Amino acid sequence: MADESFALLFPGQGAQHVGMAGAWCFDCPPALQIFQQASEVLGYDLLEVCKNGPAEQLNTTAISQPALLVTSLAMLEVLRLQNDTPFTNGRAELFTAGLSLGEYSALVHAGALDVQSAVRVVDVRGRAMQACADAEPGGMVAILGLDRDRVEDVCGSSRGNDVLSIANVLCPGNIVVSGSRAACERVAEEATKAGAMKCIPLEVAGAFHTQLMEPARDKLAAVLEEVDLRVPRIPVISNVDAKPHTDPGEIRGLLARQVCGVVEWHASMEFLLSTGAGSLWEVGPGRVLRGLLKRINRKTPCKGVIDG
Repeated sequence: MADESFALLFPGQGAQHVGMAGAWCFDCPPALQIFQQASEVLGYDLLEVCKNGPAEQLNTTAISQPALLVTSLAMLEVLRLQNDTPFTNGRAELFTAGLSLGEYSALVHAGALDVQSAVRVVDVRGRAMQACADAEPGGMVAILGLDRDRVEDVCGSSRGNDVLSIANVLCPGNIVVSGSRAACERVAEEATKAGAMKCIPLEVAGAFHTQLMEPARDKLAAVLEEVDLRVPRIPVISNVDAKPHTDPGEIRGLLARQVCGVVEWHASMEFLLSTGAGSLWEVGPGRVLRGLLKRINRKTPCKGVIDG
């Protein structure tokens, strides 16, 4: 089965860049239609922002989240029309997954959400998370070279009276922590003292995947109850527990929890690889997921749809 199965992976916030939606959209009518549907929901020309920016606008949480969702879904349409892809060579698709925001792209691909419902939900998610970041300034720091237990210890010694916790467990030796700005500064110093190879402050609007996002979680939970979320045709692996899910009620709850919880990407990929998937595809802009996969398992190939 390993040589006959595949899985599609969808990137999350941070993979966006000006120009990520280029001429290929106009060469693929189904991709262009995805952007048109999204713009009807959002009330602005999303393709124009993805194509021409400006970067300051595209990189805001409120804009980057729907932009990444829709660009990934448009690239999925391109993949469907390419030669020698999983859709044309008869391989079996067992699961799908997306990194944080990318989980919504995975849900659309799996048939659990239609495009316009997903855009509506992600628009609310992005705006609500931006509002939380504006109300409670925070940050995120990638800590390279320490294991999870050591990062937990460093967070404990750096937290003080502020918010600080693990946000993303991406691959071996790559863990992102999130919290108040002061705590992020302290944890970078403490992690370096503890032997981290590097600590990289991330260019994000706030302390995502922490308790500071609780108002956004509540708004997201409310809009998720308003949309039609169906049983997916293939299980979608949740970031929260790194397990596949098909029950709409469970998926709703996990999506809401994800906003304040740890993104268990490493464990999600370990699960996916344990199923014997013969090949993976990163469907979206950039190469982030392919880079992480190489740190988890170099033997499993992962291809992109449109590079550059």
